[in-house]
Amino acid sequence: MTEILMPKATAVWLVDNTSLSFEQIAAFCGLHALEVKGIADGDVAQSMRGVDPVARGELARDEIKKGEADPNYSL
Repeated sequence: MTEILMPKATAVWLVDNTSLSFEQIAAFCGLHALEVKGIADGDVAQSMRGVDPVARGELARDEIKKGEADPNYSL
C-alpha cells in the first residue's frame, strides 16, 4: 500500500463520511486508533478540513462499503 498524502485530513473525512471503525481508519491512515477517536470527539484536528480519499484515488468506494459491512475488513 502506498502511504497516503494527508493522513489526518483523510481520517477527518472518513470519520465524517463513513461508518468505518476507528481501527479501520487508523490502519488505513497510519494513525493510532486513539488519535482517530480524538478526531471523532473533536479533540484532535478540530479546524482541519477533511480530504476525500476516493476523489484522490487512494481508496475505492466499494472498499469503504466492504469495510462498513465488516469491521474486521482491512482497507
